[in-house]
Amino acid sequence: MNRNIIEALLDRYLEGKTSQEENEMVENWLEQSNNPHSKWKHLNQSRKNQWLAEVLGEIQNSIQATKSERVVILQRNYLWRRIAAVAAVLAICFTLYLEWPALQSLVRPTQLIALSVPLNQQKQITLADGSKVWINSNSQLEYPKEFNGKTREVYLSGQAYFDIKHDAGKPFIIHTGKVVTTVLGTAFDIKEDKTSHTIVVTVTRGKVSVANGDKQLGILTPNQQISYNLLNSKSIQTNVDAKQAIAWQKADLHFEDVTFADAALELEERFNVKINFKNDKTKDCRFTGTALEGDKLDKILKVICAFNNATYQTKSDGSILIDGEGCN
Repeated sequence: MNRNIIEALLDRYLEGKTSQEENEMVENWLEQSNNPHSKWKHLNQSRKNQWLAEVLGEIQNSIQATKSERVVILQRNYLWRRIAAVAAVLAICFTLYLEWPALQSLVRPTQLIALSVPLNQQKQITLADGSKVWINSNSQLEYPKEFNGKTREVYLSGQAYFDIKHDAGKPFIIHTGKVVTTVLGTAFDIKEDKTSHTIVVTVTRGKVSVANGDKQLGILTPNQQISYNLLNSKSIQTNVDAKQAIAWQKADLHFEDVTFADAALELEERFNVKINFKNDKTKDCRFTGTALEGDKLDKILKVICAFNNATYQTKSDGSILIDGEGCN
């Protein structure tokens, strides 16, 4: 059971739609673990998500151990139920906060390797099962050294292209925030855009299942894409040219009589960076050239700007600003 399931359980509890057994599950935790000095409010969003991701395992173990015990609970009105549900979450998280070092080895026995790719760089790795992952600039992938369980699970923040080795008995699962992408063996791209608050999954080969918790968003085949909006929880499935979606991880970049604006779009995709123009006339400058595999963004921009009588600078937020008089 994962974070999405516990969130669904608590949501149903708040709405009064849970069964008697589920009520006891939450309320037993409240009775046993309630503490007014919860540290939940002091955690940042990342730590909150981490606690919630592991809570249900402990709830399940607790309810199984006390299944034969009958806890007498006085009749409560709907308002108390809402307060109790919130208190239960705080109590659970406080318990996990205090006991995290011991619980970590029980709940997530596999130590994850965190690979963070700096701005304007990319990284390609091969996982223990032979699957290959291309990780884009300013992104992070967490993965185990070995896949020893019944599933192969990794955690992505940012963008990556996956080429998964087929294993019918061990599904490959990618967690990107609340979105869960499940495959057996296929190739696809996942992009988490924190600016637009969207997660986009694009398939180049095979079949991919995309879900938000226990709600399936769709089944994708080659040249299909799902865009999920985190703000309104709406998803859109469309047909696309998958080659364009994964152009950022190609070995070389070929610019054939393109405008500076078009080249900037390709560079934005490849290096996961925002490029702006101070003078719109510079966007129309055209040129032809090739950027080789391994070329850094700085090197590419120096060459392009030299061609087009322009300059560039990196802003404090990591974005690039192009300036120039434009071309005749």
